[in-house]
Amino acid sequence: ESHQVLAQLLDTLLVIGTKLTENPSVRMRLVEVACKHLTDSSHGVRNKCLQLIGCLGPVEKGVAKEVESQAAKDVQKIIGDHFNDQDPRVRTAAIKAMLQLHERGLKLQQAIYSQACKLLADDYEQVRSAAVQLIWVLSQLYPESIVPIPSSNEEIRLVDDAFGKICHMVSDGSWVVRVQAAKLLGSMQQVSSHFLEQTLDKKLMSDLRRKRTAHERAKELYSSGEFSSGRKWGDDAPKEEIDTGAVNLIESGACGAFVHGLEDEMYEVRIAAVEALCMLAQSSPSFAEKCLDFLVDMFNDEIEEVRLQSIHTMRKISNNITLREDQLDTVLAVLEDSSRDIREALHELLCCTNVSTKEGIHLALVELLKNLTKYPTDRESIWKCLKFLGSRHPTLVLPLVPELLSTHPFFDTPEPDMDDPAYIAVLVLIFNAAKSCPTMPALFSDHTFRHYAYLRDSLSHLVPPLRLPGRKLVSSPVSPSITPHEDPSQQFLHQSLERVYNLQHLDPQGIQELLEFTIRDLQRLGELQSELAGMADFTATYLQCQLLLIKALQEKLWNVAAPLYLKQNALASAAAKQILEETYKMEFMYSGVESRQVVIIHHMRLQAKALQLIVTARTTRGVEPLFGMCEKFLQEVDSFQR
Repeated sequence: ESHQVLAQLLDTLLVIGTKLTENPSVRMRLVEVACKHLTDSSHGVRNKCLQLIGCLGPVEKGVAKEVESQAAKDVQKIIGDHFNDQDPRVRTAAIKAMLQLHERGLKLQQAIYSQACKLLADDYEQVRSAAVQLIWVLSQLYPESIVPIPSSNEEIRLVDDAFGKICHMVSDGSWVVRVQAAKLLGSMQQVSSHFLEQTLDKKLMSDLRRKRTAHERAKELYSSGEFSSGRKWGDDAPKEEIDTGAVNLIESGACGAFVHGLEDEMYEVRIAAVEALCMLAQSSPSFAEKCLDFLVDMFNDEIEEVRLQSIHTMRKISNNITLREDQLDTVLAVLEDSSRDIREALHELLCCTNVSTKEGIHLALVELLKNLTKYPTDRESIWKCLKFLGSRHPTLVLPLVPELLSTHPFFDTPEPDMDDPAYIAVLVLIFNAAKSCPTMPALFSDHTFRHYAYLRDSLSHLVPPLRLPGRKLVSSPVSPSITPHEDPSQQFLHQSLERVYNLQHLDPQGIQELLEFTIRDLQRLGELQSELAGMADFTATYLQCQLLLIKALQEKLWNVAAPLYLKQNALASAAAKQILEETYKMEFMYSGVESRQVVIIHHMRLQAKALQLIVTARTTRGVEPLFGMCEKFLQEVDSFQR
């Protein structure tokens, strides 16, 4: 008779039922037990009953008839009857049980929709939150179904109606419900564009009913049988009776939903609204254009997380939009932000942004140079940003070139300092624009061509290959045999490797020096050229292993008796250990390693193990401990040969 004991028993039955997935008859019996106790006076018992029905209720159509009782025939109806339970906890449990049935594969009935809509006005936030989730599920199951509009003869698609109702919940009193409603809006991409655009408009009609035409009003008066005095048609006919309960000025539907969401006092709601805007704008270019002003305004939010999310959102929809000058001005103001994450996110946004005018490009360049002066550590990020800005807007950069390079048609101008990061930033913008604009190099001065040749070698990941006039190539340090399309960094890598191939012709001291120089060059190349970093680091690591092995095997160290030269043993042992570590890194931390290269790595590892064996043999007394090590080493040699 104890409600607590009964609730605990039902909880235990639920655990048992979830384990018996292959025994539908037992599960059905458990559902019947739960149905019998749904009338219990304790909310805890009713909660557990609904939870059990949701988790164990039949979802397959082919349930055996002998175990199919009347109580289990329509699980949805049983659960739906408890949507109006007097206890809010039971109402919440009923909605969650219905959602559980949906997750298990049962297609919910459309009739539940009207019940769920009534629950949106519930006094308890847990009920409203669960009801919003249920309405979203039904809108995905029956998007094209037609439902009537209350207090009107009009009909509407279910997904549009659900969208309006969830939009209304963005203004709910509970911030938890507002967050959930805002998040769900983003996934409702089947909504009509008319309703979608209403979310950005605050203007409301008196009661959100469609206004009838004069013909419709005249027809209604005629059919009513009333007559006028003759002076004015229908002037003495009874006026339309408006149900005061049907007119709800707060029921705003989709109107201004995102406006309210983006202005919410809780930053969690604002973030959810920004994410939803992003998802809807990605599927609708026209909506992306309309929501642009609202997203740009969010760049000035007081919370850093909201600002960052707004920037990421705009980057995702940047292919569908073009920024006006006033919008660009607001966006660029964020470059003053003290957070490096915000500034770098904005640089990435500018990489893929479309600008409408050359004044916009000039404004972006000026603000980025200010950013460079204030935060010198942003240098690489700003250069990369200007690279993409130039390549996306060659025709807008072209008229700015004389001003940016300070060239004059009659007078020579002083040559700028090549060590100035701001000057390099300007050149990166211009050279990337010149790639798609063949007339631009004609505006370059002689020193600009020399600077291009220098930057093409030192910052080849930022400066593209250009088809320049032949006379200008004379001043370039690039070899005549190199075509404009060949990458000097790639050729430098090959030349470094060719030097290593000739190692056997050098004396031991020369071999060590050459390896050290080559390793240094490869490491520097990996820092300068991100595209070749993996290949350069991999090669440098292998050569480092080779260098360690050569140093450990120097003849003068091995001619001394082992007990007299402990330093040599420690050096060789440390070298062998480091080689083993590096070979494992080479094999498993780099992608795209070919089988031939894996064999070379295994060979190097085998040499390191042989070195370890020799050091152990020289420092260990007696032969017994060495038998096991020798046998293991011979097995590894055998497996390598296979």
